[in-house]
Amino acid sequence: MYVYDEFDRSFLQERVVEFRDQVARRLSGALNEEEFKPLRLMNGVYLQLHAYMLRVCIPYGTLSAGQLHKLAHVARRYDRDYGHFTTRQNIQFNWIKLAELPDAMADLAEAGLHGIQTSGNCIRNTTTDPWAGATPEEIEDPRIYAEVIRQWSTNHPEFTFLPRKFKIAITAARRDRAAIRVHDVGLRLHERDGQVGFEVMVGGGLGRTPYIGKTIREFLPKEHLLSYLEAILRTYNLGGRRDNIYKARIKIQVHEMGAEEFARRVEAEWEATRDGALLLDEATLADIRSRFVTPDFEVLADNPPELTAEQDPAFLSWRQNSVAAHKAPGHAIVSVSLKPIGLPPGDATADQMDVIADLAERYGYGEVRVAHEQNLILPHVRQKDLPAIWKALKDIGLAVPNMGLVTDIIACPGLDYCSLANTRSIPVAQRISERFADAERQKEIGLLHLNISGCINACGHHHIGHIGLLGVEKKDEEFFQITLGGKGNSKARLGTLLGPAVAESEVVDVVERLVETYLALRTSPQESFIAAVERLGIEPFKESAYAPR
Repeated sequence: MYVYDEFDRSFLQERVVEFRDQVARRLSGALNEEEFKPLRLMNGVYLQLHAYMLRVCIPYGTLSAGQLHKLAHVARRYDRDYGHFTTRQNIQFNWIKLAELPDAMADLAEAGLHGIQTSGNCIRNTTTDPWAGATPEEIEDPRIYAEVIRQWSTNHPEFTFLPRKFKIAITAARRDRAAIRVHDVGLRLHERDGQVGFEVMVGGGLGRTPYIGKTIREFLPKEHLLSYLEAILRTYNLGGRRDNIYKARIKIQVHEMGAEEFARRVEAEWEATRDGALLLDEATLADIRSRFVTPDFEVLADNPPELTAEQDPAFLSWRQNSVAAHKAPGHAIVSVSLKPIGLPPGDATADQMDVIADLAERYGYGEVRVAHEQNLILPHVRQKDLPAIWKALKDIGLAVPNMGLVTDIIACPGLDYCSLANTRSIPVAQRISERFADAERQKEIGLLHLNISGCINACGHHHIGHIGLLGVEKKDEEFFQITLGGKGNSKARLGTLLGPAVAESEVVDVVERLVETYLALRTSPQESFIAAVERLGIEPFKESAYAPR
């Protein structure tokens, strides 16, 4: 965990005072909604379909147990007893009254939490691998560099009002758990000739015009991270479209200009600043590393008797699905599914947040992570404590062994909350999870990522789902377009449109037919859904999806 200093604490307190005055002026009528909008957006406040929504920033998806307790408090005191974790590793509260927002923000600030950089045309919260600092796969902890970016980008005078929002993601492991290739900038830490640096990708993104990011630099020495990012942003800021909101993202600029020309302009800009004030020396990085409180892991053996003694089949199923290897012997990474059967994906009640925070304090060195799949992670737990953690999660309905399976659905809030949505996402996700509720059936199907977006803005990442559902409206009725074959990993690919949109009332049946087609045509249980789609193409799935019934 990164420990904030007095500057950070004072900055948040000043923002709360400033926002309290802005809300008072809005409530008094001194500001109308149009005047209030840019002020609230700078603090993560949106006007949704029914009420104002507060999006709280969780920098690089890392929370202390105390911060999670504070989020539970806000859900209980100011909202309707729950929060919604997002694909940007943040949390949203959908029902806070405008008059109470300053008090909620003051309470959050006590724990170092805020809504800054969660909205508006600025550099948004940098996301990263939720297993960072715990997985044996990584070459360095990417959160160090995410924190460097946070400090550099917060209130950056040149990049606070960009043509459009700007999202950065970082990974340092072989397996990409941060979907870096569908971000405005994706950064992959890797080693070359004994030196650690970044592969730099630009122009990725989803929404109405999706693109996979293009590599513009294979290797960037890490000391040049900020100066190179500034060159990218300056190139985008000067040349990005401001006349058309639908063409204002950097992905459009890179596509229209071409990656080679964009890279040439970035390199030219960078040459003028690369060795200037933004050069990251080792002293700066060491200072930031020193503020990350790294757990003092106990020296333990793998597979302790407390673990091997627990033979409950339900525990063994959960352990196989939701527990991953840790870099420290005798420890493990635990994924906590926020996808119980029949409930809204990504939601957690105040009581559930409190229990998970308690588990982190008691068993997990006080740390919790948020994954972009809308689940929570206990990144550092002792293997001997896994049975106790499982029992505690079972008591709150979250010992669900469905990580990476068909019911581990990514879904946006949709038309139940969002004023931009065409369709409801949550009820469809609930009905799909109920259709596939049988745990043995889920295991038989195996790895399958199903993502749902309620509109073309793609907050549910439907483009990179193995099965993607996009809500569209036809004559005031809800329909869903279906894509197949998307991937958000290191071999990221956009899904292929299956055919005409299907009615909302039929979409669950169609999804089931797609799954049954896979089971009938796979070469063996070892061939995953996505591998079968890649081998067969979409035609056999299309045929079954649209066959007369």
